[in-house]
Amino acid sequence: MSTAFRSGVDPARDRRSRPTREDPKRKQLLQDLEEIFLDEGFSSLTTDDLCKRLRCSKSTLYSVAGSREQINQAVVRHFFAHSTAAIEAEVSATTDPARRIVEYLKGVGEAMNRNSPAFYEDMVSYPPTAEIYRLNSRAAADRVQAMIEEGLRDGIFRSADAALASLTVAYLMDGVQSGEVLETTGLSAGEAFAELGELLVHGLAVRSGTA
Repeated sequence: MSTAFRSGVDPARDRRSRPTREDPKRKQLLQDLEEIFLDEGFSSLTTDDLCKRLRCSKSTLYSVAGSREQINQAVVRHFFAHSTAAIEAEVSATTDPARRIVEYLKGVGEAMNRNSPAFYEDMVSYPPTAEIYRLNSRAAADRVQAMIEEGLRDGIFRSADAALASLTVAYLMDGVQSGEVLETTGLSAGEAFAELGELLVHGLAVRSGTA
């Protein structure tokens, strides 16, 4: 994430599919939908279900996006954007590169731990939202790589292992999305990201007599 998690869509196309100004009612609807989706997923919820839960009309619900499929995508984008802001705010308060990596991946883990199994399965099974997740995972890997490079410049990390660490982040994030890492380790996506931070920092640390 150069801004870690990101929207995962083409900005020009996204502007055509939603209001250019953030309407407070739409913003609240997105937040309420996010909470419902994170708890229950979205594939089993009908439009009527959502209207009843939100106590709104269909026309109000569709103010979020023009179709139910676009609503699902808008909510997933909202989740990543909201998570990004919280993670970056936390990381900005930390100056040590090693702690920044740990805090960053811990934040990613905490965000992903908000996903119920139903939501996570829906997100990775539905191609448009799976693509949003993939782009955000790639952005997260880029963000961690930038932090590793910062640590190298400061002499905190070993240069010999920096490239390997960067590849490890990318491969692990791909493995989390594919389900291979979760199936093999028994960890949740959130737990895997949190553990990765500690592994990276301890593996990259400069030891006596090494560089």
